[in-house]
Amino acid sequence: MLLGTWNLENLYRPGGPYGPKDEAAYGAKLAALAAVITELDPALLGVQEVGDPEALKDLAGILDDDWHVALSEHADSRGIRVGFLSRAPLTVVADTAAFPAGLRPVQADDSGLAVGQAGRGVLAVEVEDGVLRDGPVWGGPLLREGPLRVAVCHLKSKLLSYPDGRFQPRDEGERARYGAYALYRRAAEATALRALADELLEGDGRARDVAVLGDLNDETQAATTQILLGPPGSELGTPGYDRDDRGDATRLWDVAPLIPAGQRWSRVNSGRRELIDHILLSHRLVRRVTAAGTGLPGEGPPTLPSVGPDPAERRGAPGSDHAPVWVRIGG
Repeated sequence: MLLGTWNLENLYRPGGPYGPKDEAAYGAKLAALAAVITELDPALLGVQEVGDPEALKDLAGILDDDWHVALSEHADSRGIRVGFLSRAPLTVVADTAAFPAGLRPVQADDSGLAVGQAGRGVLAVEVEDGVLRDGPVWGGPLLREGPLRVAVCHLKSKLLSYPDGRFQPRDEGERARYGAYALYRRAAEATALRALADELLEGDGRARDVAVLGDLNDETQAATTQILLGPPGSELGTPGYDRDDRGDATRLWDVAPLIPAGQRWSRVNSGRRELIDHILLSHRLVRRVTAAGTGLPGEGPPTLPSVGPDPAERRGAPGSDHAPVWVRIGG
């Protein structure tokens, strides 16, 4: 099966302040997204930046066959949220924006405003065990025990916004402060996501199929991304990977090292390629990965536009400014 994550970039129906201005532009965006999803052919795709729940249903409606949709009820101030497109029926097991117990609210701006929950909710689903165990969608029997559990997220962006709707700071002091506020929030959200991962793993990652995926808004070695991994050690590409240890039960593995170096990016920020969309897998799942990549399988490096600090510049643009990130999992 192919498991993926993709930031769909401002998926809104036309007429609002953030989406396409007319039906023609909306149709072009849907067609571009649908073409990629059809070629990618995922069994399960986590999605981000769904600004209008009906827009995701419109997208699912023009795809081949019947698709199941799940969406978080926790949207940010622009209405964007995370969700899933799946060929198999889904059961929502968690939809939360809450910080875990013990983590206090963090400062969000110069006024001293403190936020005590994630800006966008984290959604976790289970896929029916019977479908996964044996079915044409999933490529045959996987000899599994229990359901596949997957959480999708969209952490606080590194693209900074300032009071009065500005995307440029008044001075470097303001830039530094708001960079820190964004980092506080992203770290707190990563901590909340890790707490949910612990619930999904139930301390038994050697026997449970768990994936955490989405737009982490930072790269592989960033401190916020590292929070999600759990106990240190056994990373892919290190001598410890093939050695079992007690951390395997609760650890998650970022599949980034399995992506060919020549395509290891999912976004281009002011001309710089970066991998900010990630897939993390439990011990049981990561051992069955047969391939990983960005963009479309077999097509080489993704072709992406370079984006700047103002997300409004691409309002109504077809497709997405992110590339899908995917893994193929065998039996």
